[in-house]
Amino acid sequence: MRKVIITTTSFGEYDREPIDILEKAGFGTLLNPYGRKLKKDEVIDLCKDATGIIAGTETLDAAIIKELTRLKVISRCGTGLDTVDLDAAKRLGIKVFITPNAPTLAVAELTIGLILNLMRKTSLMDREIRNGLWKKRMGNLLCEKRIGIIGFGRIGKKVAELLKPFGCMIAYTDPFVEDELPGLKRLYIEDLLKWADIVSIHASTSNKLLGEKEMRLIKKGAWLVNVSRGGVVDEEVLYRVLKEDHLAGAAIDVFEHEPYVGKLRELENVILAPHIGSYAKEARVKMEKEAVENLIKGLSDAKN
Repeated sequence: MRKVIITTTSFGEYDREPIDILEKAGFGTLLNPYGRKLKKDEVIDLCKDATGIIAGTETLDAAIIKELTRLKVISRCGTGLDTVDLDAAKRLGIKVFITPNAPTLAVAELTIGLILNLMRKTSLMDREIRNGLWKKRMGNLLCEKRIGIIGFGRIGKKVAELLKPFGCMIAYTDPFVEDELPGLKRLYIEDLLKWADIVSIHASTSNKLLGEKEMRLIKKGAWLVNVSRGGVVDEEVLYRVLKEDHLAGAAIDVFEHEPYVGKLRELENVILAPHIGSYAKEARVKMEKEAVENLIKGLSDAKN
């Protein structure tokens, strides 16, 4: 029996259909037994006999992939491929898939929720009430704010669409989107940072886009949201600009090292989330089914 290892931490938790599809197709399945992101040695130990992996965010670098001698397909349950060595996979004839469509709305809706939370300081006042402080903090309207979107792929575009009813002015920067879209500004990143009241990051790279220089370009009193990749924002610089009140606030769902244990936890003007962009039940089920379909197709193609 062909063996499939599922390394995500909650696969099939809300709907068993994706697992049933695998089993009906004749695959033996093994779920992640740790309930967390796998370490490198755990990946090798669990996946050494696997024909396919339905992957989470664990590292699948060249050294690991080389050890997985039976592996034919990596099917990411998600959109990012920064943890997978694509060159190594190609050399070894391993097909790699992602689920680009399923998480789009979930991540975009989370972005809007985080922006509104920042604007009205909801999480902060919730914590204060729980600690015995009844203090009405003045917030801001999202209506008519300037929103600068870094990365204008599926998720960036969906965020812009969801913001339209708020009457926001929207600009974007993306080296792969060349034409200016109707009703939207296309700006270089430096100009976007100076222009925006709210900067929302949806880039697909893990390269550091916002370091000291870029963070200081953001106008004083603006807000920053990152639901894209850890490492895109320099966390040490972000800590400083928040502590100095150069930025009014930030909401961060992704971190360079996860679980996050850094200094941003000390600050009141930052919302921290544990990488939950796709964690809406409907989106997770759709992603899991898409990942399973990709895996079965990839293994079928590999036989032909």
